[in-house]
Amino acid sequence: MLVYVLGFLGAVLLGTLAIVFFAVLAGKGKGTGQKSVIPPSAGSPLPTPSSAPTRYTFKSIIFSAVDSLLVPLLAVLTAILLGGIVIAVVGGDPFAAYKGLIQGAFGSAKALSETGVWATPYIFAGLAVAVAFKGGLFNIGAEGQLALGAVVAALIGYALPGWLGFDLPAIIHIPLAIGLGALMGALWAAIPGFLKAYTGGHEVINTIMMNYIALNITSFLMNGPMKDPSPTNVIARTPAIAESARIAPLFEGFRVHWGFILALLVAVLIWLLLQKTTFGFEIRMVGSNPDAAKYAGINVKRTIVLTMALSGLLAGLAGAIEVTALNYRHELGFSMGYGFDAIAIALLGKTNPFGVVIAAILFGAMRNGATRMQFLTMIPVDVISIIQALILLFVAADAIIRYIYRIKARGERVTLTRGWGG
Repeated sequence: MLVYVLGFLGAVLLGTLAIVFFAVLAGKGKGTGQKSVIPPSAGSPLPTPSSAPTRYTFKSIIFSAVDSLLVPLLAVLTAILLGGIVIAVVGGDPFAAYKGLIQGAFGSAKALSETGVWATPYIFAGLAVAVAFKGGLFNIGAEGQLALGAVVAALIGYALPGWLGFDLPAIIHIPLAIGLGALMGALWAAIPGFLKAYTGGHEVINTIMMNYIALNITSFLMNGPMKDPSPTNVIARTPAIAESARIAPLFEGFRVHWGFILALLVAVLIWLLLQKTTFGFEIRMVGSNPDAAKYAGINVKRTIVLTMALSGLLAGLAGAIEVTALNYRHELGFSMGYGFDAIAIALLGKTNPFGVVIAAILFGAMRNGATRMQFLTMIPVDVISIIQALILLFVAADAIIRYIYRIKARGERVTLTRGWGG
């Protein structure tokens, strides 16, 4: 089985690399997708820093924080109000529905635990999309990267002891499963990043297509060489991973696990990377103005590829954590929607890692509380999807919120993506 699985994955990877190679050859002589940079003329003045540094006061910091949070908060509030109207139209009681939603999400220790369980993959996937946005890239492929990360983590989790002929200690097995799963996500995302940087191929189109490839590879493996051979198994899933590859829950009797703590730590690390390191500055510079970044000496192509790889690594990490800390195996379809919801989470969090954490907890709470809401009011859980879609609409098209509430536009706008070849 090992030879079969590795052979299939190798053939897919070689085929994909061959497509990339020929795409690069075809793109030679036609431009790389980067616009030429015209340096300032001899007589034109260069920009000079302000003579006095910016002075931050407590009042200015508070106003800045309120301004950055105002539109997302109003977007959520408006979506909830419109969701209440939808509930009323279909014959439900909006107040009872939202009461059930809050009870189901925060009303007990178990509810809080399940909200944390839902929020964990949302944090990782939201960070993945947010990092890409910071670099001026739109990674719609988080769903496929997450799925492949989960597949590789499951494979290492259940098969590695058999390949080696002995059991591994948890201190080695867990990092291997998580690390290789995350690495698979990074490699998968680096391919559209490479195409973007060296051929100008739009990452939105490429990541959508890579989603189809990844999800169909996963389906093949779950129904074929990686399917649980147990006679009682009738669904597409892998065997259970070894005990040495499992992350323990945080509290006995609850499902919330150490992956949630890891997600919070990763959010802090991503913030430090983006705000306090040279590489983070390069990501933000390329995302804001690639022409200026190139003129400043930044390797724009390398930065694009590495940004997509980092984005895919975070998405792959989401899948690996779900396997090693929650499900203890990979089942076909377990991740449906995480990668796409992550787009709304990244936008709602204004691509700020800490904002992403808050938005992920909100989305996790809505998903977790939806069951209680349906039980109390018989309202379909699809109402939650409507509310999430409205949140995405109002955050992405923030001009609607600003027009409704008469708010002036201030601050930096998020660059979601650039045109083909841009």
